[in-house]
Amino acid sequence: MKKLNPNKLLLSKWTSAVPKNKEKHFIVTELIRDEDEIVTEVVLEAVYNKNTYPMPWQTLQQDQWLQGWK
Repeated sequence: MKKLNPNKLLLSKWTSAVPKNKEKHFIVTELIRDEDEIVTEVVLEAVYNKNTYPMPWQTLQQDQWLQGWK
């Protein structure tokens, strides 16, 4: 499993291993924090069409995501 520091994910680049709707490359555009300032979610923006997807940051540790643009 990849070890990620959720506080350093802002503006990081990701590639979907299973692209949908021509959305393959993404960038983290926002970190969503709880009341204790702990990162709970990230917002991924598709480079192709600018669609955004909020999701738990732990999702990026799964095999469907590759760090960087491949």
